[in-house]
Amino acid sequence: MLDLKFVRENPEIVKENLRKKFQDHKIELVDKVIAYDEESRKTQYEADNIRAERKKASKLIGALMGQGKKEEAEELKVKVTKSGEYLSQLEQKETELAEKIKDIMMIIPNIIDDDVPIGKDDSFNVEVQKYGEPVVPDFEIPYHAEIMESFNGLDLDSARKVAGNGFYYLMGDIARLHSAVISYARDFMIDRGFTYCVPPFMIRSDVVKGVMSFAEMEAMMYKIEGEDLFLIGTSEHSMIGKFIDTILKEENLPYTLTSYSPCFRKEKGAHGIEERGVYRIHQFEKQEMIVVCKPEESRMWFNKLWQNTVDLFRSLDIPVRTLECCSGDLADLKVKSIDVEAWSPRQKKYFEVGSCSNLGDAQARRLKIRVNGENGKYFAHTLNNTVVAPPRMLIAFLENNIDAEGNVKIPKVLQPYMGGMEKIVKK
Repeated sequence: MLDLKFVRENPEIVKENLRKKFQDHKIELVDKVIAYDEESRKTQYEADNIRAERKKASKLIGALMGQGKKEEAEELKVKVTKSGEYLSQLEQKETELAEKIKDIMMIIPNIIDDDVPIGKDDSFNVEVQKYGEPVVPDFEIPYHAEIMESFNGLDLDSARKVAGNGFYYLMGDIARLHSAVISYARDFMIDRGFTYCVPPFMIRSDVVKGVMSFAEMEAMMYKIEGEDLFLIGTSEHSMIGKFIDTILKEENLPYTLTSYSPCFRKEKGAHGIEERGVYRIHQFEKQEMIVVCKPEESRMWFNKLWQNTVDLFRSLDIPVRTLECCSGDLADLKVKSIDVEAWSPRQKKYFEVGSCSNLGDAQARRLKIRVNGENGKYFAHTLNNTVVAPPRMLIAFLENNIDAEGNVKIPKVLQPYMGGMEKIVKK
């Protein structure tokens, strides 16, 4: 959420940002919220004056009563009563205007960085750099679900009976590999100085509204019926929510946390054949990283965060590339975002395995995460990034490590988490 003062003083910048994000239908909201703000300030000014006059009148009534001037005091009481009725009307108007302003401010997007590429959708995202050499072997690589099933490691049919489409059973060595990747990612981030955390897997509506846009919430979140709770779609939501309505000491910044959680998502809509199996699912597990820092340090941390994901995948011999998200592909709260994509030798293309986002002070402003600095209080900057999210990540792992016989090699860094196993052998 933007600073209302910034919108008031820079309406053309806000409108141009809307054009860059191809949200021209919101441009009229800028003038509307400025008009509401002007009316609100006038109403508040008038209400404050009446409050001051009523305070003076109350003292004067007491003085008149003390002087025995009861009739004058009674006349003044009538005026105070009438002004009180009008003040109630003004206060009601203040409340209504504040709600109108908030509703608009919550859907005006954050100001994107100047170097974000301009484009309407993800087809305009820009490749930044490749890491590792993508290889297509001289043998055919099966579909990822078939690879897992060849190890008796995946049961989709039973999952459909138990929970419906979009769920799965992982079994045996594949289930162990899944847990090994999560454990390795946890230790990888701890070694890089991040504090490990297991957060709540449900969050209240005020946290949901603080960390994401309404459109994202509707598309992603599962609501717990009859309670003010939502299942988390990613642990960054409860991790950022950890700091809600707090004043942080500047000397304690930055907070660098890595968290494990299950994640739950609606994943509405139809998807292509490569998104069947365990690519798009309603439930998965993830290792995440978040940073709460000073505004001047957020760009530096942004580059560190996505680099962590690149380094982790390269340590597992998986080629990856980074992709700069264009303006139209950025969620409303984001200032800048880079996706990390892994190489799929079967599809002969890259696919998303992680996303790194700098949200500026948007989440902090919504959640009231302030910092007490030398020159006063200010809003912190928040960032998040995926460390690893199996079972999707397992697709890249299996495809890049399978051999012609259908066995899958285990990289050395992962072997301690697999009981020393060097290879998963086809059943």
